[in-house]
Amino acid sequence: MDAPNPKRHCQAPSVTSSIEKPSSLPIAPGFNQSNIDLTISSFLSLSDLPLFSSPFSIGCSFDRVLDKVIPSVAGTSSDDIDQDRFLDRTLQLASLLYKSTERCIRKRATLQNSISWPLLPELTSKVFSMLDTKSLMQASASCTMFNKCAMDRVCYSHIDLTMADKHVDNGVLCIMIHRAGKELRSLKLGCTYGPAGSSSLLTRSCLAPLNFNHGFAGGLLRSLHLYHLTFMDYKSLCALLPVCSNLTDLKIVGFVSGDINPLELLASITRNCRLIEQLFLENYNFGRGPDPKLVECVLDCPNLTSLTLQQFWLNDEIARVIFKSFRRLKYINLSITTGVSGCFLRDLGPICRDSPLETLILRNCYSLQEREVLLFLNSLLAGDFKSIRQFDVSSSVGLLSDEGKQIFEPKFPIEELKKQRPGLTFMAIFPSPTPSSSSSSSSSSSSSSSSSSSSSGDSSGSSYYSSDDEE
Repeated sequence: MDAPNPKRHCQAPSVTSSIEKPSSLPIAPGFNQSNIDLTISSFLSLSDLPLFSSPFSIGCSFDRVLDKVIPSVAGTSSDDIDQDRFLDRTLQLASLLYKSTERCIRKRATLQNSISWPLLPELTSKVFSMLDTKSLMQASASCTMFNKCAMDRVCYSHIDLTMADKHVDNGVLCIMIHRAGKELRSLKLGCTYGPAGSSSLLTRSCLAPLNFNHGFAGGLLRSLHLYHLTFMDYKSLCALLPVCSNLTDLKIVGFVSGDINPLELLASITRNCRLIEQLFLENYNFGRGPDPKLVECVLDCPNLTSLTLQQFWLNDEIARVIFKSFRRLKYINLSITTGVSGCFLRDLGPICRDSPLETLILRNCYSLQEREVLLFLNSLLAGDFKSIRQFDVSSSVGLLSDEGKQIFEPKFPIEELKKQRPGLTFMAIFPSPTPSSSSSSSSSSSSSSSSSSSSSGDSSGSSYYSSDDEE
C-alpha cells in the first residue's frame, strides 16, 4: 500500500541559469515578493553581529542551521539527492548575494564618480588611451561610467599587454584588436623581463587578426613591439611584415632564428617596411655565421634613424655595408656581437663624412680590438665625425690585443678627448683582470668617474669619460 501524499522529487534549478537569472529561483509557497524583500532586508540587518569566532556570530548561526536541516532532509529521502539539491541552492543564494553586492558597489561608484569626476567622457577616454591595457581593464571594471568610457575605440589605439602576459591568449588579443578598429596604432606583446616559456597562452598564430580583412588592422599599425615570443619563427614574422608596411617603429626581442640567419629577417624588414624609423632586433642566440650575400639584400630605408642589432654574428664587412646602406642613422647599437674586430671603423670616414651619426654603441663585442678603437679615437681627435656625441666600447671580457689576448687596461687619450671634443661622451668600462684589483676596478666602473684617467692623458684599468665630468 502506497503511503498517502507521496513526496515527489522536484527538479532542482540549474546553478548557472539561476545565477544569471535570479528570477528563475522558485519562490517559497505563501511568500510574495514583498515578503522575500523583507526577509532579505532583515537578514542583511544582522551585519552588526560578529562574523566569526563568537557563538553569536553569523558564521556560527549558519553552521547550526545547516547542521539541523541537513539530517532532516537526508532522513526523508532514500538517497542523497535532496541533500545535494539543498546545498546547491544554498550556494546559489550565496552567489546571488555576492553578485548583487558587486553590482551595488559599481552603481555606488558610478554615482560618486559622476559627481566628483572632473573630466568629460571624451577627455576620460583620451586619458584611458594612455594606460596599459591591464590598467584599462581594471579601470573599466570599477564602475559603469568608466566602463562606457573604456569602450571607446581610442582607448585601444595603443594596446600594451606586456603587464598581463600570463593571462593573455589569442582570443583576448583578437578582442583587443577588434575593439581598436580603425584607431589601432601600436601593439606591445610578450614578457619584457624574460622568455615566457610554457606559461604563455599565445601561439604562433596570435597575430593573425592583423591579416583579417586584407590586412586592414596591420596596415594601421605604426609601432609593434614583440618581447620574447620564442614560439614565433621566421616564417610567422615574414607572413606578418607585408601587412604591416606602414610601421615606423619595430622592436623584436628574443627572436629565435634557428636554422635561419637573423640577417634574413633584417632583409625582409627593409623590403616590406620602407617607412621604418626605429628598428630594434635582439636575437635569442647568435644563430648561423655571417653571410655577406644576405647584407646585399638589405635595402636602404630612407627614414631609418635608429638601428639596434644585438646578439648577431657579424663581421667587419657586414658592419661596413650596414653603415653604407643606412646613411641617415643617428643611433646604431651593435652590442653583444661576435666577429666584429672594429676595422670597419677605419672606413667610416669616407662613408659617414656627411652622416648625422650621433651615437655608436659597441658594448660586449667579443672580437673588438684595442688597436681599432684607438685608431677611431685618433680620428675623432683629428676632427672627423663631428656629429658623434656618444661612443661606448665597454665590455665584460675586455678588448683584444694584436696577439689575440684579452686586455682589461687599455690606454686611450682621455685628456686629449676632453680638450678637443668636449661634447663627446666616451665610455670604456672593463672588469679587473686580477682578483687583487677587483675591488678597485668595480668601484671605478660603478661610480662612473674619470678619476682613473692619469694626468698624462692615458687611462689604465676601468675607464670612463664624459663631458659632464668637468662640470
